[in-house]
Amino acid sequence: MKMLVIDKKALAGPVPGPDVLSGEGMIICIDKPLTWTSADVVRKIRFRLQRYWQIKKIKVGHTGTLDPLATGLLIICAGKATRLSDQFQSQEKEYVAGITFGATTPSFDLEHPVDKVFPWEHITFKDVENALHQFIGEQMQLPPVYSAKVIEGVRAYEFARQGMETPEMKTNLIRIRSLKIRSFDPPVLTLQIHCSKGTYIRALARDLGQTLGSGAHLTSLQRSGSGNYRVKDAISIEDFDAFFN
Repeated sequence: MKMLVIDKKALAGPVPGPDVLSGEGMIICIDKPLTWTSADVVRKIRFRLQRYWQIKKIKVGHTGTLDPLATGLLIICAGKATRLSDQFQSQEKEYVAGITFGATTPSFDLEHPVDKVFPWEHITFKDVENALHQFIGEQMQLPPVYSAKVIEGVRAYEFARQGMETPEMKTNLIRIRSLKIRSFDPPVLTLQIHCSKGTYIRALARDLGQTLGSGAHLTSLQRSGSGNYRVKDAISIEDFDAFFN
């Protein structure tokens, strides 16, 4: 049995039965809502499938964490498709990011309030273009302290949020394939990003601000694609609930 994909096209077809889980499994393309964690989405989908199919245990997992303040494509695997989780995670990702110059936060996004302010008026469109060229290709990136990076068996954000001393963060090898300016309305830059797994867009915002002699933090983030899947084809949590109702 072929692996089933639940996206906008699938909503026009029949609701699958539980036998799909014993075949190749099922993947669900969800447009993750703002403030939801990836784990929230997994729990919601597992509960809905358990209730609809009257099955107590169903394997469900996501294929790459999206921060609570990010939206966009979150690929969920169910049944035997969970065995492909690593394969999905390794795929390149695409994002649309809003970066605001002139201020930083401890988490490099809106999770925490501004801690420092910087001048930004000197930054021109040409300056941004020139700076972006420096970030294309393979590079070592330092992850944010407030991240899901595992250090000594503990998520880095657990150390940070509990006020514990965080062990030294290690840089990761990443690849940024392309950076395209969608708009620049100073001090806000909107970027379209095509990058490898493990790339922290918040860290890119931090580094770009420093390169331009200012500070910066992430003010919006949407995952627009992962591998061959696109957020335009993804369904909302409400759509999923209605389909399996």
